[in-house]
Amino acid sequence: MLTLRPLLPADADALSAAALESLATVGRWMPWCTADYSPARAAEWIDQCTRARADRSAYEFGIFSADGIDLLGVAGLNQFNRLYNFCNLGYWVRESRQRQGVAVTTVQRLAEFGFEELGLTRIEIVIAEGNDRSKAVARKAGAHFEGVARNRLALADGPLAASIYSLIP
Repeated sequence: MLTLRPLLPADADALSAAALESLATVGRWMPWCTADYSPARAAEWIDQCTRARADRSAYEFGIFSADGIDLLGVAGLNQFNRLYNFCNLGYWVRESRQRQGVAVTTVQRLAEFGFEELGLTRIEIVIAEGNDRSKAVARKAGAHFEGVARNRLALADGPLAASIYSLIP
């Protein structure tokens, strides 16, 4: 079992350490995950998440071990489209805890939160082409592959096509 909860200022060191541990896997797909991801940068992001939760523009969660101690990764619902009642679901898991079902369980629990608590009618997972591990997570979590969108994401090397997966209630 996992614990999902909003990140707190006290989690900044653990967040920085998880990101730095995961440069080879997460850093390839997440432009923010760089060798200079310091506790200060993590604290700034946690502060942004707190403000976003307050104004209901994003719901980011730390993924913790069942006892709530070890930070395993981060996942969230963001990029809300209020007119059409859907959002994006993003996730990453620290390298030492990948391939253990953490991401699949997290996606399923966040989707449940989105549908039951937020009343969403659609959740999208947008995955850069080449990120086969993340595609496998989406499929295992029950997401439906809908197609590939050209120039959908912007990574360090420029625009990149992305696979679009969806979850519906």
